[in-house]
Amino acid sequence: MNPNPAVPTDPAAALVALRERHRQGKAEILAAIEALGGRSAGVRPLLRRLARLTDQTLRALWHGLAMPPGLALLAVGGYGRGELFPYSDIDVLVLLPDAADEARRAAVERFVGACWDVGLEVGSSARTVGECLQEAAGDITVQTALLEARWLAGPRAAARRLLQRVHEALDPLAFCRAKQFEMQQRHQRYENTPYALEPNCKESPGGLRDLHVILWVAKAAGFGQTWAELARRGLATPHEARQLRANEALLSLIRARLHVLARRREDRLVFDLQSALAAAFGLDAQLPPAQGREQTARRARRASERLMRRYYWAAKAVTQLNQILLLNIRERLEHDLHSPAAPRPINARFADRDGMLEVTSDDLYWREPHAILETFLLYQQIPGIKGLSARTLRALYNARPVMNAAFRRDPVNRRTFMQILQQPQGITHAFRLMNQTSVLGRYLWPFRNTVGQMQHDLFHVYTVDQHILMVLRNIRRFFIPEHAHEYPFCSQLAAGWDKPWILYVAALFHDIAKGRGGDHSELGARDVMTFARQHGIARADAELIRFLVAEHLTMSHVAQREDTSDPQVIRAFAARVGDERRLTGLYLLTVADIRGTSPKVWNGWKARLLEDLYRATLRALGGGAPDPHAEVEARKREALALLALHALPHQAHAALWNRLDVGYFMRHSADEIAWHTRQLSRPLAHSTAGGTTPTVVRARLSPVGEGLQVLVYTADQPELFARICGYFDQAGFSILDAKVHTTADGCALDTFQITAESLAEHYRELVTLVESGLPRALDPATPLPPPARARVSRRVRSFPVVPRVSLQPDERGQRWLLSISASDRKGLLYRIACVFAQHRVQLQLAKVTTLGERVEDTFVITGPTLHALREQAQLTQDLLQVLDED
Repeated sequence: MNPNPAVPTDPAAALVALRERHRQGKAEILAAIEALGGRSAGVRPLLRRLARLTDQTLRALWHGLAMPPGLALLAVGGYGRGELFPYSDIDVLVLLPDAADEARRAAVERFVGACWDVGLEVGSSARTVGECLQEAAGDITVQTALLEARWLAGPRAAARRLLQRVHEALDPLAFCRAKQFEMQQRHQRYENTPYALEPNCKESPGGLRDLHVILWVAKAAGFGQTWAELARRGLATPHEARQLRANEALLSLIRARLHVLARRREDRLVFDLQSALAAAFGLDAQLPPAQGREQTARRARRASERLMRRYYWAAKAVTQLNQILLLNIRERLEHDLHSPAAPRPINARFADRDGMLEVTSDDLYWREPHAILETFLLYQQIPGIKGLSARTLRALYNARPVMNAAFRRDPVNRRTFMQILQQPQGITHAFRLMNQTSVLGRYLWPFRNTVGQMQHDLFHVYTVDQHILMVLRNIRRFFIPEHAHEYPFCSQLAAGWDKPWILYVAALFHDIAKGRGGDHSELGARDVMTFARQHGIARADAELIRFLVAEHLTMSHVAQREDTSDPQVIRAFAARVGDERRLTGLYLLTVADIRGTSPKVWNGWKARLLEDLYRATLRALGGGAPDPHAEVEARKREALALLALHALPHQAHAALWNRLDVGYFMRHSADEIAWHTRQLSRPLAHSTAGGTTPTVVRARLSPVGEGLQVLVYTADQPELFARICGYFDQAGFSILDAKVHTTADGCALDTFQITAESLAEHYRELVTLVESGLPRALDPATPLPPPARARVSRRVRSFPVVPRVSLQPDERGQRWLLSISASDRKGLLYRIACVFAQHRVQLQLAKVTTLGERVEDTFVITGPTLHALREQAQLTQDLLQVLDED
């Protein structure tokens, strides 16, 4: 390509010609990026080629506009490094002479306008050398941009003078500290993890920006500005330099491909682009062909999982190397200023260097592999140790080949690993550090497969390894008194648990088989039994851990999808659990597991469901079969005690209770029974005298967690549930739970748990809204409102949930259990309710479980049409059509 293309004499024609030349040149480079496939090594030359093309276009504009003398054009920021991503901003600095007149400033404006005219999206600034230095003195970002400044046009001497003054004003150690602090703040914005499901390949921890920080700090210190130069200066080993280059190339290719696919600046690996990006890397070609929608969706998920795993492993390596090199650079800078204090010996292998655990020799782990796990045991045991030094981190990074099968079989290592699990403190930090340094996956070999493994179930927001460590953290917090206020009941149970390490092992293995195919609970149970044999765990303890891993999904399934007011359900669950110790361990693991999926999944309502199931099962284990009559009488007595606090007339409860059967009292708590009675005793007394059925709607803050609890009492009608769901849908409420009961005289007494985004700030207004608006919606003369148009989220569009409907009779054949699984969207429950109304299905119980953007709903239903196979098939078909119509 001609470095100095001829510019036509006509200015407008010149701009058109220049724009076309730049467009064609860029199109060739983008096509070359698309043709790379998975060959990441070829992307850096193409990015440099795009920067050179941009250089030529800017110079042609500069000369074509005959810019006044004394002005210099510099590339700054990422463009200043001499590489440019397809749709990144083009940052330039126009360096003004100290006495810049209005004519020069007007020329700069013309130049910037011409840049946009030819299709260059420039980010520009115009300053004198003094202004540049003044801006840099108070802004680390400006200082960094000037550090990478590169001359493009105008007098070179002015550019050299600026760069010289910038370096003279730079304090390398202060710059290093400032960039580390800035990096920590940036990491916090991305939740301090490289394992987000939609990471930013530039800004997230382990992204390209972490590599840039190393080079900026090294350049400021005069240690070089390439990985090879850092290796020559002893700041990186040749192996580390190769790893840095390889991971930088992969991240660069991912970012460049994202720009090409999105046709704009897009640095996030959003769900919309992950499958297309995996295809661009050729990862889908490695999978068998798919037939049908479900197989196609699964194939896309598998290809994107492969891509994301490559990204996560690269980001993890970058995170490790970033920490090693920055610590090395900082230590060398501090050493140049003052002699560091001598490390304090801990034993023959380790020393304490300013609170950092340091190996006494670089080849320690190669000579004495037992010291690898001892590192983390000492990290837990030695007071004042807050991390690992750069020397230790480097030694661990380079000792990965030592951690082989023989290392895993070594009895000394197995004893040390069990000691780490059984320490009274430091469990969470030690295991996270073991994962960050790749030691955990190399010692616990099944865990290695979970590192960077995505979970496309639309409610886990962490990769499998991060979810496992989050569950471990949650269990650990149950045993720490400082966290007892978070989940008092869990902390109370944990206080009576004698071997916390049993729960830690169960947490490590509960999802360890994810992504391997088959039932991960059963596969994990086999893995943990192998672990128990290898590590000398007593048979009784091993069997308890195996049970917890194999059944870790059972308790949440029963609590959220079955009718726990049914004594048979409680008896069956109690028989499956067997004893109180298993029940307590399963409860603690279940709470920690649900809390570890996503901050949005856990709520007070789920906490109440699990706690109620725990208490009911505990009673069943302690006293044999539950006695429904005794349970009902106990609840009635407790409800009467609560009613006595409100000075109701004598026998005020009779008007309601005489209309209710045992099922109502089994399904509602004493607090709910008392609340219903207080709200309905007076209206029912008046209705008895007047002969009409009142419509009563009352709402209150839910006593079991977030949201409102809503009572609806009215004459029953075929479309009642649909009308209630329609109102909540249009009013912006989400239904978490529904208890539907029909009284002996044919009235509906329904209780709903609902929530809304603005509930915390405006609950009084929302209570008034529900109590006034819902009765009007129940008028049978009013037509049902049309369902709101469903809007499917990006995640659901990218990874749709194939809808499933299961309809099964209960053991007595009197009621039917309907289970629905589908992608969540606005108005879904209302649409389901409309199908119920159409088929004359009566609802007895609804449990609505929202897992991120997937719903798992369970309904207990009755109806005369359900006894005909044809009607069952039609109901199922109509529900599937509603679930899949968007």
